[in-house]
Amino acid sequence: MRGVLVVLKYGGNAMGAAAGGDPVLDEVASLAARGDRVVLVHGGGPQIDAELRAKGIVEERLAGLRVTGAASRDIVEYVLCGSVNKALVRALASRGARAVGISGEDGGLLRARRADAVAGHDLGFVGTIESVDPRPLTALLEAGFIAVVAPLALDRDGSALNCNADTSAGAIAGALCADAYVVITDVAGVRRDLRDPGSVIARLTLAEAGALFDAGTFSGGMIPKMEAAIAAVRDGARRALVGGAGPGAIDAALQGRGTEIVP
Repeated sequence: MRGVLVVLKYGGNAMGAAAGGDPVLDEVASLAARGDRVVLVHGGGPQIDAELRAKGIVEERLAGLRVTGAASRDIVEYVLCGSVNKALVRALASRGARAVGISGEDGGLLRARRADAVAGHDLGFVGTIESVDPRPLTALLEAGFIAVVAPLALDRDGSALNCNADTSAGAIAGALCADAYVVITDVAGVRRDLRDPGSVIARLTLAEAGALFDAGTFSGGMIPKMEAAIAAVRDGARRALVGGAGPGAIDAALQGRGTEIVP
């Protein structure tokens, strides 16, 4: 096998242009063309929200998590595994890349249990990942495919569970012992002072990243992203890279522009 193994989390908010001018997908295709191995784990929150509204299903969130009943779970499954996943496969194909779309359900890739209740409220079919079997992804990567992964998992009873895409991506990166887990955000790295763009930290050990968590440095959507990055390195990835968005963002992160998290 040639090149580095990169696991990338691709957010649902970035997918509006997936069939057209999308710099992330352009770069993923370029990475594969030069011999790197890429796993792209995607979300799809805006697309799910739109489908739930169209079906007249009222959404409820607790602590930022989507409460997922049986009806909404089925919608999550077909939007992520069908609409979004295959749109990404088509978009990569249009860029000359060979991609295969799967979900965490396929081949037992992701196993999960139902998430704990929040403030006494059941979250329904929301999953907490318990294990990753990387063999389905290894087979695709060895055959030269980009793996495009929808973040659903199976529980012990064989039911589908909706899992956080950041958490899924970090767990997959750790299980694959990826050369790099790449997180693309709207800021150019982890800031020591959120208000100061010049306070980006070039390198963090796991202990230092944990200390920043304890100090309340992270907030909002950065919390699950950093949790996933830390878990990826803790569980086997060589490093996690947090960098800003834009053309060439993945290569920029791989070259050290942003924040590198190491054991």
